[in-house]
Amino acid sequence: MNNPKSKIQNPKSIIGQRIPKLDAPDKVTGRMTYGHDVTLPGMLHGRILYSRYPHARVLNIDTSRAGQLPGVKGVLTAADNPPTKFGYGKDNTPFKRDNVRSLRDEIAGVVATDPDIAEEALALIEVEYEPLPPVFTVTDALTPGAPLIHPERKSNLFNSFDYNHGDLETGEAESEVVVEASYRLPYVNAAAMETSVVVAQFDHRGHLTMWSVTQIPFLLQRDLSEALGIPGSQIRIIQTAIGGAFGRGLDIYPFEPIAALMSRKTGKPVRLAFSRHEEFTAGPARQPAQVTIRAGADKNGKLTFRDVSMVLDIGAYVSWGSVTPLVMMETAASLYEVPHVHFKADCVYTNNPVTGAVRGYGNPQSTFFTETIMDRLAEALRMDQAQFRILNSNRPNTETPQGLIITSCGLKECLETVAAAADKGSADGAGGVGGIPPLSPRHTLGMKPNKGGSIGAPGQESNGTSTERLGSRQLTMDNDKVKRGIGFASTLNVGGGARIYRSDGCGATVKMDDFGHVTLITGSSEIGQGSETVLAQIVADVLGVQVSDITVLNSDTDVKPWDVGVHASRTTFIAGNAAHIAAKEARAQLFETAAEILGVEPDQLIARNGKIEVIADKATEDNPKSKIQNPKSISLGKVARSRHFREGGQVIIGEGWYDPPTKLVDKDTYKGNISATYGFGSQMAEVEVDTETGIVRVLRLACANDVGRAINPMAVEGQIEGGAQMGLGYALTEELIVKDGQVLNPDFRLYRLFTAADMPKIETFLIETDDPEGPFGAKGVCEMGGTPTAAAIANAIYDAVGIRMTELPMTPERILAALDKKQKESA
Repeated sequence: MNNPKSKIQNPKSIIGQRIPKLDAPDKVTGRMTYGHDVTLPGMLHGRILYSRYPHARVLNIDTSRAGQLPGVKGVLTAADNPPTKFGYGKDNTPFKRDNVRSLRDEIAGVVATDPDIAEEALALIEVEYEPLPPVFTVTDALTPGAPLIHPERKSNLFNSFDYNHGDLETGEAESEVVVEASYRLPYVNAAAMETSVVVAQFDHRGHLTMWSVTQIPFLLQRDLSEALGIPGSQIRIIQTAIGGAFGRGLDIYPFEPIAALMSRKTGKPVRLAFSRHEEFTAGPARQPAQVTIRAGADKNGKLTFRDVSMVLDIGAYVSWGSVTPLVMMETAASLYEVPHVHFKADCVYTNNPVTGAVRGYGNPQSTFFTETIMDRLAEALRMDQAQFRILNSNRPNTETPQGLIITSCGLKECLETVAAAADKGSADGAGGVGGIPPLSPRHTLGMKPNKGGSIGAPGQESNGTSTERLGSRQLTMDNDKVKRGIGFASTLNVGGGARIYRSDGCGATVKMDDFGHVTLITGSSEIGQGSETVLAQIVADVLGVQVSDITVLNSDTDVKPWDVGVHASRTTFIAGNAAHIAAKEARAQLFETAAEILGVEPDQLIARNGKIEVIADKATEDNPKSKIQNPKSISLGKVARSRHFREGGQVIIGEGWYDPPTKLVDKDTYKGNISATYGFGSQMAEVEVDTETGIVRVLRLACANDVGRAINPMAVEGQIEGGAQMGLGYALTEELIVKDGQVLNPDFRLYRLFTAADMPKIETFLIETDDPEGPFGAKGVCEMGGTPTAAAIANAIYDAVGIRMTELPMTPERILAALDKKQKESA
């Protein structure tokens, strides 16, 4: 690594070490305090009554019987609402007053001494409705004269995105081949193990403290101020331990101000915790989309144009589901080098569940249709799928027509790595899968003819025997029912934040006590991704201490500096840079005092092994093989005490603030460099398709990711593998089934997650490109693990049996239907 911003003071660097997560012992021993574990003296419990209809007028609410139930301490309705609306679209209130627009709409709330009494009281509330005509599809919602979800808006179209670069007509005229496909993408739930929970308490001053599983403590502070009509300075957010959030906590939702209203009305702390059913029905989901894409390439294999149009169902209220087209647009316009692009997306209100952010934030959807269309183009050109992608891959130190400034870029290396992994074949048997020979090298331009001499389609045989072509291993099993194939897909993702607010920054404070122990106070939040450990490694390396010598504080808005929140794969890059700056400032103070004690210049010092040492030869600082004989040294604690306990003394404390050199995209053109760096990744999926049952088994998933530099390789691998697990579910099993506004599978029995028993072998390859802006060259990777997975699997299914899947998840029923359609078309 030759990054001048990441000069490593410790020859035995902690950067790059596989260090377990700092919170792992507390989590595995049960000592960790999660949101559901928070208990306060006199705490009451809240429950919410939801609408009986997806669209109706509320005529009357009678809460008298509920209020008389023993143990009930308060009943709330829209009469308790502050006179303000909140949320991204300013279209939401805690309780709904006149109209309800979805089955999730909150009608009333009960506060009681225990949850069961509160639940019993809900059944005693009588609500009189006048049903209104509902709208459940985007097509119906956009039909002239359709019932309006929000009549004051005059239309069910919330917003549109229309992006262009180049000229489509020129691109199409330059094309040797043009392909087109339409896709239907489903609702998906974040499916965090811990359900949403909040504890709210007002103190004697009227100040609110809220214990929350949010991902955006400071933005929630602002949003609650708006929703409750109280100053943000009177709101304190304490983030409880989070095992995983996956985007669920990126916005304010009604249950949070409702809990605050309950506490204010009763004068007691109130806990409001979702059941699993509520988590599926009242929480945000990944928005469904209908997509059409056309794309072309010239005779040399270079991409010429992409034209994407889509309609998204955002549900009854606006959350971050209405902003995902910004990310989808990035994939369509800037993944690979494409000279001509048009992208159009409409976000539409319906009476369906609200949609929001889910891990990947639009990228799993856009990568699915972009990368499956890439496979169609490669086939039309008779080019190897991997080589076609390499030919068009993004390159370092370039700028896309969209305005993305790409500094480090390892996409080509990622593709070459997974292509090589495909050629090695599966390790599930001697020399291949189940004894089948490993994949032979075939990543060259062109297409290998079948045994009969003609070029056959995937899954078809020219002479009744097994076939093979480049980019696949088409194998006929003993009973001719199980086919195997491989597929590739790549992804582009922001890796250095995403400026969607005026500030994308993060603050950090590093202080050392009189005994040499270090405390990092960071604005960033730990939501299970391991950021505490990575940030501690950065600080430890700068100060020459061990990770065990560092305490990380990051949960309380009254204590920590500001940060925009956990999203956009930003924490390692942005919070890491802030921590790096703060640690270097603290080290400069240590060196200043140590230099006085040791009688040398500060630039002759190095921090390592809990000491400050004099370097006899300055060149040895960057030479880990140097032998320094009996160097002068002094412990960090002694330096800290010497600086502290003297006239005009000071403590060791460094401050850091990092806001990346990015800008908001232009609101008219949607162009601009939204992130300080970009991550890239590629995957190869090897699958087995049973043509009698439609079951798809993923045998192997090879994942190569450009990570800049892996500060903690074990943590990076964990993020990639966890993302792949979500990508596998998106590909094959996960779908929130919504009919007439109602979720039909609101539990883990019916909502099918990939479990440990379902997981295939995953091979991870970390491609280090040493990003010039990242801390020690690192950049974000969290979301990329799952974004290309569904596309790689879909391409592998086509390779195996010759069917193009355009609807997710690719269930056995859908596989069989596609095979039947193919058979009928062939006949």
